[in-house]
Amino acid sequence: MATEEHARTEEGVGDPIGYFLQDMTYHGKTERTRDTYERVLREFETFLQTPAENPMGVEKSVAEATRRDCMAWIHALRGRAAESTVATYASYLHRFYAYMNQVGEFEANPMALVVEEMDERIDTNPTRRDISVAAMRAFVADVTHPLDRAVVVTLLKTGMRAGELCNLDFRDVSLADTGATRPQLDGKPDSIYVSPEPNVGDSYNGERRSASNKRKRETVVPVDAELKRTLKRWLAVRPDPISPADPLFTTTRENWGQRVTPAIVHDIVTNHASDNGWHRKGGDAAENVTPHYFRHFFTTHLRDRTGDRGIVKYLRGDVAEDIIDTYTHNWGDRVREVYDRHVYSLL
Repeated sequence: MATEEHARTEEGVGDPIGYFLQDMTYHGKTERTRDTYERVLREFETFLQTPAENPMGVEKSVAEATRRDCMAWIHALRGRAAESTVATYASYLHRFYAYMNQVGEFEANPMALVVEEMDERIDTNPTRRDISVAAMRAFVADVTHPLDRAVVVTLLKTGMRAGELCNLDFRDVSLADTGATRPQLDGKPDSIYVSPEPNVGDSYNGERRSASNKRKRETVVPVDAELKRTLKRWLAVRPDPISPADPLFTTTRENWGQRVTPAIVHDIVTNHASDNGWHRKGGDAAENVTPHYFRHFFTTHLRDRTGDRGIVKYLRGDVAEDIIDTYTHNWGDRVREVYDRHVYSLL
């Protein structure tokens, strides 16, 4: 484990990795988590200290690393690790640099752009089923059950994950005449607030949750006229929720009035997709349409229409700190304007 041998010098902290790990201890991270971070970060440090491997051919510290150094390390990892492992290691390094930059120890985060480009590459799968907006519009037209339609249209119009949809409470939605209570929605009519907080097993808003949100930070997603009509029609027939948290989406079949679960959302989407020939038992992710495919559809079509990856990443909830602050402050002027102008029609 790292020790406190990272005294400050005129150039900064003597051992930045040790400094970061010590702060992780203060933040309550487990020893196992700290050990994992240390193993990954020390491996990157060794890479930088091996001139034959890093791009500049000179030994350097983690504080001196550039974007190209980070890219070179990620490239080296790809030759010996699975893509999921590479993405995990990149997230650890990104977290390290983001934190050191946030506390003022480093002037920049060289991993910010690297992670953004990795997100773009991972999200793009050339073998994935390619569904046009027109085809998706025809698909939605066949979804007539009020709950099913509300779930499908919400996923397609917001790009949120199934678990995030399940965790939505009535207070998280601001529509005319709904009386949402979230202070985060003050001055933001026709919008949905998606929190990064709920995790499986957590008690949140008075209810233990069965799904996790995976957002890096809170997000306010615009609600266009089509989604607004769909949600209001759903609310007009929604069974009275059993939970005091007042879930937005409740079951209408078994367990009447209980919060929907990711399994229920998955079944809703895949049952309709199967009827449309877009899902078959045993099919892989490239072939089958699932709730996660809707997130891919949202990302692809809105990004192509806007040409603005930053706003799409903000709406997805996986944007970097420096970008999300800009879009949060300019929500009404920038995000809403771009979204309303470019979001596709489904009804």
